[in-house]
Amino acid sequence: MGTPVTIIGAGLGGLTLARVLHVQGIPATVYEAEPSPTARAQGGMLDIHDHNGQPALQAAGLIDEFRGLILEGRQQYRFLDRDGTVLLDIADDGTGERPEVQRGELRRILLDSLPADTVRWGHKVSGVRTLGDNRHEVTFADGTTVATSLLVGADGAWSRVRPLLSSATPEYAGLTFVETYLFDSDTRHPTSAKTVGGGSLFALAPGKGIQAHRESGGTLHTYVTLLKPQDWFACIDFTDPAAASARIMQEFDGWAPELTALMTDGDIAPVLRPVNTLPNGHHWDRVPGVTLLGDAAHLMIPSGEGANLAMYDGAELGKAIAAHPDDVEAALTEYEQALFPRSAAEATEAVRIHQLMFGDNAPHSLINRFTEYERTQ
Repeated sequence: MGTPVTIIGAGLGGLTLARVLHVQGIPATVYEAEPSPTARAQGGMLDIHDHNGQPALQAAGLIDEFRGLILEGRQQYRFLDRDGTVLLDIADDGTGERPEVQRGELRRILLDSLPADTVRWGHKVSGVRTLGDNRHEVTFADGTTVATSLLVGADGAWSRVRPLLSSATPEYAGLTFVETYLFDSDTRHPTSAKTVGGGSLFALAPGKGIQAHRESGGTLHTYVTLLKPQDWFACIDFTDPAAASARIMQEFDGWAPELTALMTDGDIAPVLRPVNTLPNGHHWDRVPGVTLLGDAAHLMIPSGEGANLAMYDGAELGKAIAAHPDDVEAALTEYEQALFPRSAAEATEAVRIHQLMFGDNAPHSLINRFTEYERTQ
């Protein structure tokens, strides 16, 4: 294929697409707003699923490198009641169906697998426009431009490419995460380390929850979830970390101190993460020469599928382009015809998981799902 592919966004989805294209001998350039691959932390743990994330890495020829990143034992799931009572503790059975890796390390192996000049760092998109002959022009903040006949928006929730295809914009989903970390927990926060265990902890109730992951190096990554309007959080002064943590924990009055300490003992200031989504079933009419993947295409409530879907989208798009090297539109049509029902189904499932986690029957609704799954294996 002589037509180079222009990818906006060097997240997991965009990099997977670039890698699959590279394996197929198809040129691609990725433009990324961040100034370098180390400009910011890349988030915490990801469980990479055997039905989408792992096949994407297989298509990218990186499954062995991926297996070298797996943190053993992190597939443990522990459910606690608000008083600290263990309601369910599922050990890591070593099957590898959903192995956990660090997001930053996964991104690193994707970057390392590409030719050095594939990713152009420090290219923040300021606008896109349609040209003639099914081409599009991307303008960057420094005033430079690039024209392309195949443009892929892999640029996340607030995609600058999406308006070429759709008028949809993300809207607040009614819940917010408040994020913090405890570092060197086995030494500095032993009670919290013991409470979380070797993998993931869930302490849930209707409309709220405390969740934590054990990452590498004894790091505990905590997400406190509250179903509140955005105005409620706007009244909290997050420039005063101790006061902000204390105010958030007022919503968990009477909960076990070993649970609330996951927020109040945090080693970084709490970070507000409002959850936004695109409409369930978001789709668009075929526009020649441009498409979307990952959150740019189907931003949904977090359910453990986001990174997996983005990589799967990238791999499927890459395979479609390789299968139709002389017909870009056939490739994009084939990709989108599978993308739309797949992402709609996943968004529906994400809403269902959200209800299990924070609905009226929490935490028992989610526990029942896990125990039913365990019985059927």
